[in-house]
Amino acid sequence: MSPLTITTRDAGTGPVLEITGDLDHHTAPELRKTVESLTVAAGQLVVLDLANLDFCDSSGISALLSARSVAIEQGGHIALISVPPNTARILHLVGLDQVFAINSDVATATDRGSVAG
Repeated sequence: MSPLTITTRDAGTGPVLEITGDLDHHTAPELRKTVESLTVAAGQLVVLDLANLDFCDSSGISALLSARSVAIEQGGHIALISVPPNTARILHLVGLDQVFAINSDVATATDRGSVAG
C-alpha cells in the first residue's frame, strides 16, 4: 500500500493536482477534501495528474467523479492526464472515458479545444 500524496499547483488555466500513491477507500476522502477546498473560477480547468497513481479502486473512481462535480458546480471543467493503463481500462469499462476529458499531459489538457465538462 502506497500512501496518498496530493500536490497542488496553479497553471494558467486553473489548478493542477498531482496524485501519487493509492486512491482507495482509505484515501479517497483526502482527495475529496482537497478538491472541495479549491476555488475554481468560472471557465477554469482542474487537472488531475494521475501519472504516479499506483492503485485506484471503486472509492477512488467515486472520488474522481466527486472532483468532477465540484469543478462543474463552480463553473469549471476537469481533465485527467497521464492515466495509468489499469485505471484507464476501468474508466473505459464503465463509460467514464466519455465523461472525463483524458489527455496525455498538461499541455494537451490545457489546450482549450480539449476541455470537456
